[in-house]
Amino acid sequence: MKIKSKLLVPVVSAFMAVSLMAGCSNNGGNSGSGETANGNADANNSNSNTPAAVYELGKEQLDFTLYGHYDWYTMPEWGGDITSTWIRDTKKVNVKPIHSGGAAQEKLNTMIATGDLPDAIWMERVDVEKLRSADMLVPLDDYLDKYPNLKKWLGDEGINMLRSEDGKLYQFPNWYTKQPNGNAGYVVNKKIYEELGSPKLETTDDLYNYLKMVKEKFPDVVPYDPDRAVDGQGLDTLYSAFKENDQKYPGMRAVPNGDQLTSIFLDPAYREAMQYTSKLFREKLITQDAMTQTVDQIKEKLLAGRVAVYSSASPTENAMLAHGELVKQDPNAGYFMIWPIHKEGLDKNKIFPGTYGMLGWNVTVITKSAKDPEKIFAFYDWLTGPEGQSVMMWGPPGIYWDGTEADGETPIFTEKYTSEAGELAKLQAITTSLNWVGNTVFIDTTKAAFEETLPVEQQNWSTRYQREITWKTQSNATEFINIDPQPETEEGIIRQRIEDLYLEVRAKALFAKSDEEVLAILDQAEKDAQAAGYDKLLAYKTQKWQENLAKING
Repeated sequence: MKIKSKLLVPVVSAFMAVSLMAGCSNNGGNSGSGETANGNADANNSNSNTPAAVYELGKEQLDFTLYGHYDWYTMPEWGGDITSTWIRDTKKVNVKPIHSGGAAQEKLNTMIATGDLPDAIWMERVDVEKLRSADMLVPLDDYLDKYPNLKKWLGDEGINMLRSEDGKLYQFPNWYTKQPNGNAGYVVNKKIYEELGSPKLETTDDLYNYLKMVKEKFPDVVPYDPDRAVDGQGLDTLYSAFKENDQKYPGMRAVPNGDQLTSIFLDPAYREAMQYTSKLFREKLITQDAMTQTVDQIKEKLLAGRVAVYSSASPTENAMLAHGELVKQDPNAGYFMIWPIHKEGLDKNKIFPGTYGMLGWNVTVITKSAKDPEKIFAFYDWLTGPEGQSVMMWGPPGIYWDGTEADGETPIFTEKYTSEAGELAKLQAITTSLNWVGNTVFIDTTKAAFEETLPVEQQNWSTRYQREITWKTQSNATEFINIDPQPETEEGIIRQRIEDLYLEVRAKALFAKSDEEVLAILDQAEKDAQAAGYDKLLAYKTQKWQENLAKING
């Protein structure tokens, strides 16, 4: 889902299959010392010949603290919905949140400085090494065979891609996959589209002409809403329209040329895309509060049917909820998705508005403050397995699903799955923020297989368009994971300068008064980037990219 929405799936995507060659040996998590994270002898991790006991969820109470390392993330109340209540009561797991208060980095720095860490942290992969190098994390290797879901569903190749320089695994991934997934794309208001004669809507010229028609005929409607443009969102999807095999590049702030990563400010497709989006904005075809609007404001417009075209990294969650409400009032209303927009002359089947990666989105780590790290891992491994994912995505057994197929994994969906789809969507809007170890392959294959057996009008809106469009139009970005430097290094400091510059320039280009001004802004950005050390950062990222390719290619 990043949230990337990344989150509903999200996410999900957000942003799935790649086969990677193992690059590191599977070293034991505790170095054979027999010590737990707290320094106490632990029979389960000893070197004796006695079989290690497996912790069983539900036999005893498990309480642990979790910190979500994001300014925007506030964990929903554990036990405040039927799903987490069922987990709390049935599996005897109570997750106690620690909130960032909108200042995530400051919060984490304080916790590190004081040594007062939570038991688990949900965070970006790039931030893990800082904690690992400070010896604050519990290696997870000793648990992989005892609790087999992660190993089964991600595989050794993916696990080895997550290993740190010492060869050990410290990260439990979220929305990992072995097959394509993701939600990025374009959503269209059905009623407005049909009232305007259902015109061709395939190329950037088609989109421009359509948005002009919307503005003329429906002055109270937003022609194009890019979601939170300050995060890229629907601006980045438009960039993909001008470049085949794109969309990995905005997030990297770099563009591949041969075997080198080069400046995005000089990329012809990026420059053309910035001129295009600026033109739309100048002509008021893009919502004028694109850089400042809130998530709630976006949802309100969609629910009211006041958006003609909506695009983001993951538009399916908001659009699905809005579609359900609109069709209740008018069966001819609602939203649908279209094949990604492309510039005339490009191959529409090589246009990718979003990406996916084998390792998914972010990760959870277990710190050495945890009293029972193995038990916490056991919970996460259950959560990422078939039962945990079924509960997290479709609620407790007995409501939207009840029992499993002969394989013992695939849930058997009840009549309420389709008749009460709106209520299920409301539940998922909560539980998606609690699904820290999403298993993309299990979720996607399960829901897609079931949805295909239903009439179109009964199919889940999001799943239908994921199957028909978005999963087919997300590109594989696994080769570009983990290429960012650590924040405190010279390259990391340069990266932050470039990040700040990129965000400033993107906003300036959007507000430019002409195409010529857009190019002038990008030319100046290139000069400023080079002065800030951009070449050194690009060289670092290129090296990491090539190392990834070496692993992928064996």
